[in-house]
Amino acid sequence: MKDSKPVKHTHHHLPRACYVGEICVAITMRVEDGSPIFSKSDIGATFADILRECALRNDCLIPVYCFMPKHLHVLIKGTKESSDTWRTITQFKQRTGYWLSKHTGARWQRNFFDRILRRDDVLSRQVWYIVNNPVRRGMVEKWEDYPYTGSIGFDLKELLGDLQIS
Repeated sequence: MKDSKPVKHTHHHLPRACYVGEICVAITMRVEDGSPIFSKSDIGATFADILRECALRNDCLIPVYCFMPKHLHVLIKGTKESSDTWRTITQFKQRTGYWLSKHTGARWQRNFFDRILRRDDVLSRQVWYIVNNPVRRGMVEKWEDYPYTGSIGFDLKELLGDLQIS
């Protein structure tokens, strides 16, 4: 008979120090029950404002974000050696999580997917992937028509024009 040991939960994120500095992190967060909460413009606008506050407070910019109906894609870019992308997303998740529970009863999944982008070509592909997510889902014909995509600290159209996609 095998010993029944409890399952050990491992932390899937990198050490905190990896999220500090002039780096860029791609994050995907999902709504726990799959409710399409971001189909309402007031929620997207409110959450974009909260994302802006959290990013600026931690010396970060947002090259691109996209609130899909059931999840969020966001790139967070540190602008200084002291920038903290991890603190940005955890503050955002905490503040919006409180807002969600108070106004909708929904909540974020406990964890989120994150990936540190190490090269500009990876950043380019990630930006294109994010802005075209609503297009691939058949929600709009052009990414510019999707109302819940934006950028904080960048001109998104200019940024996309400057990117080299292979």
